[in-house]
Amino acid sequence: MINKLRPGRILSIDAFRGITILVMIFVNSVAGVSGIPSWMQHAHGNEDRMTFVDVVFPAFLFIVGMSVPFAINSRLAKGDSFWKLQQHIAWRTLGLLVLGVFMVNAEEVNAAATGMNGALWALLFYACVILVWNVYTFKQPWISWCGKGIGLAGLIMLGIIYRGGDGSERLSPQWWGILGLIGWAYLYACIIYQLFRGNAGGIMLMIAVCIGYYALCQRSFIQNSGWSWLTTQQGNAAHTAIMLCGMVLTLFYFDEELGLTGSKLFARVTGFLIIILIAAWRLRPAYKISKIHATPSWCLYSAAICVAVFSFLYFLIDVKHINKWTAFFRPAGSNPLLTYILPDIVFYGMLLAGIALPAVLGEGWPGMAWCAFFAVAMLFVVKGLNKLGIRLQL
Repeated sequence: MINKLRPGRILSIDAFRGITILVMIFVNSVAGVSGIPSWMQHAHGNEDRMTFVDVVFPAFLFIVGMSVPFAINSRLAKGDSFWKLQQHIAWRTLGLLVLGVFMVNAEEVNAAATGMNGALWALLFYACVILVWNVYTFKQPWISWCGKGIGLAGLIMLGIIYRGGDGSERLSPQWWGILGLIGWAYLYACIIYQLFRGNAGGIMLMIAVCIGYYALCQRSFIQNSGWSWLTTQQGNAAHTAIMLCGMVLTLFYFDEELGLTGSKLFARVTGFLIIILIAAWRLRPAYKISKIHATPSWCLYSAAICVAVFSFLYFLIDVKHINKWTAFFRPAGSNPLLTYILPDIVFYGMLLAGIALPAVLGEGWPGMAWCAFFAVAMLFVVKGLNKLGIRLQL
């Protein structure tokens, strides 16, 4: 193992993940509602501000970063060799990239050129996702491999027949999608964690390097030279910085070798929070707050919010043991992928069936109330699907 982390599942991390996914479903749904306050909408790319909506995606990046040390140490404890661990990381990254690309392209299916209804194509894609990444519990392994094989073949076929736009566009990474962006940051974060052997100081140094890389890519001598290809990774570097912030917080709270407790833990976490806030404040004049452009100020302010929110949850759940309420979020916290794709499955299912919501649910407060109800309902559906043996794991 790289670090001696506290064993078992961490309830506060699961709760943070579940809350984040619940809010993510809500904000994704409310984006289609008209007449809502500006603080419930994403800030535009040319604005120097952020809303709570703009913190949801970085919160998920932050939580993935918190989980990376546990995941890597768990696999090493089970006896994975170095190369087997790298294969797992590569497979997980590839899965996130593939899912991201398919989900982005599903929004622009040309039915005539593809040979099937766009909603049907999307539903078949999600059916294949479930077949490939479901956690099977059959006693005969061949049944599980058959399911995965059918799903993989289906994904390949759907990718081959896909046509988008005017009918000439093939399946391609127009952009990587939310899951794809998480995949790139996850890959880089795993490399950095292993490279520095889980050393918190080294990882904090790499947060600065990621921010510095973004700043370098903004310089004209990079953008207007043969090195302009470096700018293709500036957003991924910024996202990786957020993930590394989550990784550092895990080490502070749960690395038993550091032995941080009581006032020492409070001082270390508070110091980390202050450093992030000062860095964000100092960077803001040069790099305005913008989620669209993944600016350093947006990254660090978002990470600071996550540090504060998780610290409160840790105190409430792990210190004061006020945790019964977290049972509601447990299905989403332990099944993030299934919970994330479920709203899309419902959306495309309604589209294929020709079911439309009443117009009143697409406007103002009634629309926001409906989105809140829908988000909560998705958590109950996930719990039901778990009982039916459907659980996804990359």
